[in-house]
Amino acid sequence: MAYLPDDTPLPEPTPDDYPYWESHAARELRIQQCADCGTFRHPPVPLCSRCASSNVTWTQVSGRGEVFSYVVVHYATHPALKQAVPYNVAVVMLEDASDVRLVSNVVDAAPEEMRIGLKVELFWDAVPGDTFLPRFRKA
Repeated sequence: MAYLPDDTPLPEPTPDDYPYWESHAARELRIQQCADCGTFRHPPVPLCSRCASSNVTWTQVSGRGEVFSYVVVHYATHPALKQAVPYNVAVVMLEDASDVRLVSNVVDAAPEEMRIGLKVELFWDAVPGDTFLPRFRKA
């Protein structure tokens, strides 16, 4: 079940984040990690902010985490989202990559259920264009 309207623009991968988007086709959440110091980073960038290394690996993570921050949107800023309000935009801190904060949605949480620290788990939302987006459900 897709949680986006059919006419929502999809991401356009760049050379830096292409492996991130490519991993979604296999329904794997892979996060960029410095091959020298081990720091996870997202969104993907060419150099590590901790040690300035350009050596990178893409590490699969579980997708378990907790809500670090969130906002509940009550006013659609785009016509394609008019039927979706209210919805949340959540910043999720990943359990096994705690340096990373991933922006997504918790799709099964009503506005009054959202809270910082809410435990969540990843699921893959199939959207048009053979694309899968990482979304979260309450754990």
